[in-house]
Parts: sequence; C-alpha cells; structure tokens
Amino acid sequence: MTTLPPTTPVTGPGGGFIVELEQFSGPLDLLLHLIREDELDITDLPIARIADQFLAVINELGLNQAADYLEMAARLLRVKAQMLLPRRLGDDEWEDPRSELVRRLLEYQQIRELVDWLARAAAARAERFGRGYEPPGPDLPPAPLVIGLNELLAAAERVIALIPEPTLHRVVPRPLDVEGATARIEALLATRAEFGWRDVVGEHPDVVEVLSAFIALLELAKRGSLKIAQPEPFAPMAIHREPAREAA
Repeated sequence: MTTLPPTTPVTGPGGGFIVELEQFSGPLDLLLHLIREDELDITDLPIARIADQFLAVINELGLNQAADYLEMAARLLRVKAQMLLPRRLGDDEWEDPRSELVRRLLEYQQIRELVDWLARAAAARAERFGRGYEPPGPDLPPAPLVIGLNELLAAAERVIALIPEPTLHRVVPRPLDVEGATARIEALLATRAEFGWRDVVGEHPDVVEVLSAFIALLELAKRGSLKIAQPEPFAPMAIHREPAREAA
C-alpha cells in the first residue's frame, strides 16, 4: 500500500491551480517514490504497474487539475499502450518506448542526489565554528564624506570612462556526442569484461555527457554487444561484455 503525504492546494498568481506536496516536488519525484517503495529496477520498469499506481495516486490526492501530473499520466499511458503492441519478428529498429522516461528519471535522480548532498553539506558547515571563534563587533559608523560638487562630477566621469562597452555573446547549444560515447564504451569492452558507470562518464560528468553515454549504452545493448545489470534498486550500474563478443 503506497503511503502518501498530504497535499496543499494553492492559487497561483494568474489564478491557476498549483499543488504543493510536503514530500514530492513534481511528477518525476512521485514516480521515483513509487519505484523506491516497490524496489523496482529503474532501467527495466514494469510500465503497466507504474502507470496504474501513478493514476491511482493522482486521483487519491485530487491532482486532476495539475497540468504537470496530468501530462506525466498521459505519457505513462502512451508508453503502456506502445509496450502492448506486438513486436514484429526480426525488427532490429525497435526502440524501447520506456527509454526516454528512464533517461529523465536517471537524470532527475542524479540532480536530486546532488541537491540533497549540498543541503547536508551546508547544514554541517553551519554547525561548525573554528577554535577560538569570536563574533564580530559592531560596525563603526562611516566617516563623514566631505567633497564638493565639481570633485564628485569628475570622479563620476573617471568611473564611467573605465566601464567597457557591452559585448554580445552568442550562446551555442552543445549537441549530444553519442558517437564519442560509443567509441569510449567499445574501447572499454575491448580490454575489460566488466566495468561500471563511472568508468564510462568519469567522476564529474555534465548533463550532456550523461545523456550521450546512456543513449550509447542502450544502443550497444540492443546490438548485443553488452549487458547492463544492477544488483539492487538505485545501485550503480554494471556493464558486462556479452559472451559472444568475448569469443570473438
């Protein structure tokens, strides 16, 4: 039985309906809660079960007017319907309908873990003071400023002259590098029978590197070059070279 926190309906600035949950900050947060509670594998979701639970929860909490929850419910139903469609034999172009949802959940989970870690670190720093710490004394009142109008205008002109002309910067979005990630994974497969997620993306990957590596892993797994395993829910992923590749 899923245990849920109470909801607080709030009216937004434009009169729209906003739902605040004491525990969940959005539909992805609610999905992660359902996955953790049932100890499910995030990379191999039983989409029909999760979709039914999600719909039951938003009905129970009265979220029928919350657009983001309704959008996620529609996405889950669409993926559920796609999973029920028969797959043609020999169809090598078939793509798992869950892959986009899994990618968003993994990305959100990483961001959530980082935010939680930063909050704990900030709380720990707030409780520590150096040895011999003394609170600062009261600020002294500023000295009176004695300056004439002509001097003030001259100083202002000197400051304005130091301000550089504004420079316009063009922001170019960084594309995904799936080919580069695939090459790194294939290089690891050539020398190691098993390796971890951190071996693929490194210790401090950005969002583009994480997405590129995850898509490359899914593509190589579909080709039969590797197998992705997870010992327990939310544990680090382990990548295994397929026996056929080892024999080759």
